[in-house]
Amino acid sequence: MELSNPTQENVIFMIEQIKEKLRMVNVDAMQADQFNAEKYEDLLYLYNMVMKRESFSLSEMNAIVLELGELRK
Repeated sequence: MELSNPTQENVIFMIEQIKEKLRMVNVDAMQADQFNAEKYEDLLYLYNMVMKRESFSLSEMNAIVLELGELRK
């Protein structure tokens, strides 16, 4: 998927991929429609970082979830 354009479709794609990669238990707490393209560059950076990794420690997962919380509308 081409992620260079800050579209809502790309935001939704990245959030869904992050949730899947982290195997988030409470996926309802992180709805893709809670994010917009306003903070697209930050979300893209986080997405790329998450997708590069094979696994995460508990503290890393907590930090990622906190960062996602900061990026919500």
